[in-house]
Amino acid sequence: MKAIVRHRYGASDVLELANLPKPSPGEGEVLIRVRAAGLNPFDWHMMRGMPWPLRLVAGVCKPKRIGLGVDVAGTVVGLGQGVTEFRLGDEVFGAADGALAEYVCAPASGLVGRPSIVSCGAAAAVPIAGLTALQGLRDKGHVTPGARVLVNGAAGGVGTFAVQIAKWQGVHVSGVCSTRNVEMVRSIGADRVIDYTREDFAAGVERYDVIFELVGNRTLADFRRVLKPDGVFIGCGGGGPEKSTAEFFSGMLNQMVTGWFTKQRLVGFIAKRSNADLEILRELLANGLVKPVIDRTYSLAEVPDAMRYLEEGHARGKVVVQV
Repeated sequence: MKAIVRHRYGASDVLELANLPKPSPGEGEVLIRVRAAGLNPFDWHMMRGMPWPLRLVAGVCKPKRIGLGVDVAGTVVGLGQGVTEFRLGDEVFGAADGALAEYVCAPASGLVGRPSIVSCGAAAAVPIAGLTALQGLRDKGHVTPGARVLVNGAAGGVGTFAVQIAKWQGVHVSGVCSTRNVEMVRSIGADRVIDYTREDFAAGVERYDVIFELVGNRTLADFRRVLKPDGVFIGCGGGGPEKSTAEFFSGMLNQMVTGWFTKQRLVGFIAKRSNADLEILRELLANGLVKPVIDRTYSLAEVPDAMRYLEEGHARGKVVVQV
C-alpha cells in the first residue's frame, strides 16, 4: 500500500510517499480502507517535532512512528479479535494513527459510524477539530445558554466547529476573522462577525463569558481586557512553525502566573480522544447541526503541498486528503 512517511523531523520536504505492507488488525482493532484523512496543526507539530517537549513522547532524535495523520474516514475491511462494534463494509470515521495511507489499523473504540448524509471528506475533517471545539466549550468553558462567547480564529479548522457547536449550545457567538471570511463565518451561525482588519475586538465595549483563543496573535492582556471578571479564557494552540519552544513555554508561564492574581480563569488544554464525544459529533452531523467547512482537498501524493499550505495559517476551515 502507499503511505506518507518520514524518518526524521523537519519541514514538509521530509515527507515521502512510500510503499509499505498492508497492516493487519490486532485485538480490538479494525482495518480501514482509507477514503479520506483530515489534516490538523497537530500533524505539522508531529512532522517537525516541535515544540521540543513533544519529542519526549514522539521520539527524541527521530520519530518513533514513521506514519503521519490521525483524522480518518473509510470502510472497515478487516476485524481484529474481539471486535463486535463493527462489521465488514461499515463506513466509519474517527482517530487512527498513520491515517495518511491507503490502509490503516485503528482501535474500534476510537471510531464511530459515518452518517450516510456526510461524505468521507467531510467526516475526515471532524475528529480532532470537532473534539477540540466540543471539549473546550463544554469542559473548560462550561458554557450555558445565553452566555457570550468570543472565538478568535473563527474561520479556522477548530474555529468553524466552535462557532457551530456554541450555537447548538445556545450561546451568543462573536467570531473574529479576516475580511475574506466574514460571510462564511456569518453563514455558519455567528451572531456577530468581527473583521480584525477593520475592528479591534480588544478595544470594544463587549465583554465575554468565554474567550476561545485559536490564533496566538494577541497578548493575554488584550483578551483579559474584554473578558468578564469571572470569565474563562481558553488558550488552544496558536502560532506557526516559527514559534520557538521558549515562546511556547513563556506563554504558558504567563498564563499560569496571571491566573494566580485574578478571578478570571485562564486555561489551556489538548483535546482527548473520546468515543462518547465522537458519538455526539456524529449526531450533530447526522442532524445537520454541524457542517464541516472544507477549504482545499489534496491527493495522497500532494500531502507535502497540503502541509505547506496548512502551515501558512490561512486555511479556511479544514484541509482534507482524498485517498
